[in-house]
Amino acid sequence: MEQTVILDGLYEGCKTGSRQAQEKLYHAMAPQLLGVCMRYAQSTFEAEDMLQTGFIKVFGSIDSYRGEGSFEGWIRRIIVNTAIETYRRNSRNGQQVEIDEVYDNAQHTFSMDSLECDDLLRLIQALPEGYRIVFNMYALEGFSHKEIAATLRISEGASKSQLSRARAWLKERIKQREGGTHEPK
Repeated sequence: MEQTVILDGLYEGCKTGSRQAQEKLYHAMAPQLLGVCMRYAQSTFEAEDMLQTGFIKVFGSIDSYRGEGSFEGWIRRIIVNTAIETYRRNSRNGQQVEIDEVYDNAQHTFSMDSLECDDLLRLIQALPEGYRIVFNMYALEGFSHKEIAATLRISEGASKSQLSRARAWLKERIKQREGGTHEPK
C-alpha cells in the first residue's frame, strides 16, 4: 500500500516533467523490472538496454496513463512489451524454433528445495530463444496463447508447442541439476 502511494506521488511529478521524480521512479522500480528484462534477454547488457528503452517509453508516454489499474502494472506492461519488441527486432531467421504440433508430455513435479531463484533465472535465460520468449509471456506474464501468437506473429499451435518444449527442456535441466530423476508426487 505504501509503495503504491509513493509511486502515485512520483507519477504526478513525472507527469509535470520533473527529472527528480523520474529519477526516483526509476530507482524505485528498476531493480524489480531488471529482473523482468533478464528473463527475456540473453545477457545483462541486453536486459539493461531493454530496461532503459522501456523507461524512455514510460516517460515519453506518461500522459497516456489513465489511472485504470495500478501505475506499477502500467509500467511493467510497457517494460514487458519493450522486451518483446527487442526480441523481435534482434531475432534472426533460423534462430526461432517454429513448431506446429504440440507434444503431450507427462508433467512431473520436482522437489524444488535446492533450486534457488538465481538458478531458475539462469535456466530460463538458457532456454532456446523461441522457448524462452513464449515461456516468459505465458507462465510469468500471463499472456494467453492467442495473445502470444498475435504478438510474435506465430500460430497458436506454435505457441503451445514452444511452451510444452520449454517445460520439457526445463524439466530435464532441473533433473540434471538435482542429480537424477524424481518420482511424480
